[in-house]
Amino acid sequence: MSTLDPGRLEEAPDVEAADPGGMLRQVASSAAQIREARRAAEEAGVVALAEDGRPRAVVVTGMGGSGISGDVLAAVCGLGCPVPVTTVRGYRLPGWVGAADLVIAVSCSGSTEETLEVAAQAARRGCRLLCVGGAGSPLADLAARSRGLFVPVRSVGQPRSTLWGLTVPLLVAARTLGLTDVPDAVLESTAARLEDVAHRCRPDSEPFVNPAKRIALDLAGDVPLVWGTSPLAETAAYRMCCQLNENAKYPGVFGGLPEADHNQVMAFDGLFAGGGSPADPDDFFRDRTEDAEHGLHLVVLRDTEEHPQTAKRREASVELARDRGVAVTEILAEGDHPLERIATMIALADYVTVYLAITLGVDPTPVPAIQELKARIA
Repeated sequence: MSTLDPGRLEEAPDVEAADPGGMLRQVASSAAQIREARRAAEEAGVVALAEDGRPRAVVVTGMGGSGISGDVLAAVCGLGCPVPVTTVRGYRLPGWVGAADLVIAVSCSGSTEETLEVAAQAARRGCRLLCVGGAGSPLADLAARSRGLFVPVRSVGQPRSTLWGLTVPLLVAARTLGLTDVPDAVLESTAARLEDVAHRCRPDSEPFVNPAKRIALDLAGDVPLVWGTSPLAETAAYRMCCQLNENAKYPGVFGGLPEADHNQVMAFDGLFAGGGSPADPDDFFRDRTEDAEHGLHLVVLRDTEEHPQTAKRREASVELARDRGVAVTEILAEGDHPLERIATMIALADYVTVYLAITLGVDPTPVPAIQELKARIA
């Protein structure tokens, strides 16, 4: 049973003792991952993808921390991308996918059963195939047998913390095909921004100046609704909820504006809002205080590029939440390029989820329920 203790975040030795698997070190490796993965993609010959021209569509297949790479690719390519980019999470390749399409199979271990199954289907259909994952793995073997390209990725520990090692080869492939503009200078500026986030969120930085520790302490005990204010930020919101699940063993509900204003906003009037009960209006609409019961917590991931109407909706939604006693935390994207913006939101959120785990007395690295589930179906 986890116990909440804000004191666990005060001193760096206490933080490190509570993180025996080194998840903070894994998160801090993000900038190095970008640089290493760019070299790996180039050495693997990803530029050869351009020889067959632009595909009709790009389909990324992957699960968990590997599958999110497809979402990041689609978000960075954006709504202006000349071809659809979609992610398949499961055992079946959609029926419309064929030889005119590029299928990218991503598995940090190279042995994810769903990903291997879909990649094999793609090979049988004659799809162009790019595989990204562990060297010497079943995925590497499948790529070799299918005459597909393979980019080896070195895991930094857990698939979820190897996000940039898995994603950058996809970005290099996309720029090769003319689907997005992510030059080496942008990859390097993104790495530099990730280094800056790592510095601000380092373990020896005290909670009152460390943004990730501060947000983790604010979230502890609350039920987070995590909303993005653009398709880019919504992907970061989904990632944050996955990290809450795996790192902190904690629930999280993700959404995006404007859609969340058509459904999730109603939770502000429900059981968990304001730390009170809807049966007691006086209690329900009170302001949150230090001794208030825990309730909903709206986390808004704010992109710097929002549709004007979405910006209005964000402002109104935040006011509505606060009027009803729902705590609100806003995380603002940094940088100009879409890759910089999504990377900075994801990086800060990654640190938040690890510090939340530590605050709760939870080891952020192991995922015993996932391992037990795999054992049960083996």
